[in-house]
Amino acid sequence: MKRKASPVNGWDLEENVIRILQAFCLAALTSAPAWAETKLIYVVTWEHECEHSCQGFLETIEKSGLDAELVLRLSNQDKSKFPGFVEESRALGADLVATYGTSVTLGILGKITDAGDPRYVQDVPGVFWYVADPFGAGIAESFEGTGRPLVAGTFNRVPEEVNIRTIRSIKPDFSHLGILYNGNERNSLIKVAEHENLANEMGYEFTAVELDPGNAGAPDPALIPVRMKELADAGVDFIYLGSSSYLRIHAEEFTRSAVENGIPVLSPYEELVRENHALVSIAARAYDVGREAAELAITILRDDVRPGDLPIKRVTDFAYVVNMDVARKLNIFPPVEILQVAETIN
Repeated sequence: MKRKASPVNGWDLEENVIRILQAFCLAALTSAPAWAETKLIYVVTWEHECEHSCQGFLETIEKSGLDAELVLRLSNQDKSKFPGFVEESRALGADLVATYGTSVTLGILGKITDAGDPRYVQDVPGVFWYVADPFGAGIAESFEGTGRPLVAGTFNRVPEEVNIRTIRSIKPDFSHLGILYNGNERNSLIKVAEHENLANEMGYEFTAVELDPGNAGAPDPALIPVRMKELADAGVDFIYLGSSSYLRIHAEEFTRSAVENGIPVLSPYEELVRENHALVSIAARAYDVGREAAELAITILRDDVRPGDLPIKRVTDFAYVVNMDVARKLNIFPPVEILQVAETIN
């Protein structure tokens, strides 16, 4: 299998443009199955690089034996690029469009209520992954099915009640949760609203601070430590990342400034514990999330299954990851019950 970068439909190899070609190696067979015709999969992500889940998607397609050509577009958090991606996917004759993240999925595949709107990809199958709440965002109807004939997707989040119970087991005197959120990400807003309701049900104080209010573009990362200080001054004793690709990209600034203010972070993204300064995560491996989405795409293209007939593919293999170096710095240690089952990072 080879990955080859090349111009696509007038696009040169730039920071946001990667094309990955996959050769199909069944030359020794005298006859090929009906699905052996090369399929073009058009992939759009929200971030500026092909991170772990993106790699999981691409590598799973490559290893599957499906004769596929993949075109990858990295939007670098720029929503203005979405119409161009929709147009290009049509011009290239994509057989399936895969979208990473809530913002990308809303911009490329649209909502249930956008049926028939030519601004969105609606005439070929679509598969989404890493959408924090596809139901609250209006992307899908239920776990039984998206309610959209040509759209399928994945779900990879643990219930928020589990996150709060984990925080309480780590810090028994926990009383005040903080979230720093990006008002330009729908998934981020949904998590804020969810915890506003959950705080009343589970009895904790909740403070949400918007990172860069009034800015319709990408927030200024220099504001992260400023807003973190605001959360500290408000008296929060634990910070939950919620859902934000932007803060995931700026994980170093986000988690470091939290620790500098003496506040532990629970992250739904395990790499913030492994690679940065979050204390704990309860999450599926990012690679596995991408793999599950790729398996959906393979099922649709190889087996000629209608996407809308498939249930939401749930990732259920969750694991605790604890950063013990951060635990020592903050003098906050998870209980033995968690450490017995957690992977610890030093």
